[in-house]
Amino acid sequence: MVEAAARPRFAVLDIARGVAIIAMVVYHFCWDLSYFRFISANVGFEFGWVVFGRLVLTSFLMLVGIGMVLAHGRAIHWPAFWRREAMVAGAALIITVATYFAFPDSFVYFGVLHAIAVTSLLALPFLRAPLAMTVAVAAIAILLPAVYSDPFFDAPWTSWIGFWVKPPPTNDLVSVFPWFGIVLLGVIGARLVLGSGAADRLAAIRPDNRLARVLSRMGRWSLIIYLVHQPILLGILFPLAGALQPQIAMRETDFLASCQSTCTAGGTSAGLCVTYCQCGLQGVIDNDLWNAVQTGMVTAAEQSQLDETTRQCSALIYPVAPSAQ
Repeated sequence: MVEAAARPRFAVLDIARGVAIIAMVVYHFCWDLSYFRFISANVGFEFGWVVFGRLVLTSFLMLVGIGMVLAHGRAIHWPAFWRREAMVAGAALIITVATYFAFPDSFVYFGVLHAIAVTSLLALPFLRAPLAMTVAVAAIAILLPAVYSDPFFDAPWTSWIGFWVKPPPTNDLVSVFPWFGIVLLGVIGARLVLGSGAADRLAAIRPDNRLARVLSRMGRWSLIIYLVHQPILLGILFPLAGALQPQIAMRETDFLASCQSTCTAGGTSAGLCVTYCQCGLQGVIDNDLWNAVQTGMVTAAEQSQLDETTRQCSALIYPVAPSAQ
């Protein structure tokens, strides 16, 4: 087949990639801050952060589908496709090896780059398949994990498919289902735009201000930025965490928050709970009971110290024992 002429480059697409990679860096920076306990938020589990992370991932994978249509929608340029595929797969392997040494219990064995490499292959037939078929497959890919799951897919060697019951322990898992469906949404959107007059209008948009040029350049170098930003962030935060030990201050914040929540839930006023929990915190610090408090593994001597601290702190908020009935 004779390859068709390449489509003109869409400046807005490069800018969109630039915005997406900045959002990804922001998310990972906050995740790192949470991991090292510089901030109290649990970025990996709190609802707002989870939504933000999913939106960033959605934008990345939709851009993958859009880019595939622009590059190969008329005819697949096989040398260019395989060069890009090799780059992404190689980068994915680097991520796996690096995270295995950094986080051996939760290393990334199928993250964003792994998903891009696999879903790019899967998306090839849909660049020119009937649009209705592509829509149907996208809908199935997105909805199927919501209605089907099986413990067979809980294991790392099958979890990348996406039908797990219990998520496996990994810092990043971007499974084929439902995310292949998101890539196809990008394919669908690009095909619809290219089939309308909107394509020429979008191609004509070429912002020439400094911000647009910076974002566009970042978009073109998004793979390199993705690879280097975490090593740079970790290289800065790891020694800072060792020097400043934010986890020590944060464990005190966590203790007070948990204690006050439990105390007020028992019916005690917020003001008295503050006094009680501050007293309890001081007892934990003075008797070096952090291991007992954080792990729940308490020796008899530690339990005795905890009981004594509880009696002393209770006396602060209830100084006069109630009369016997």
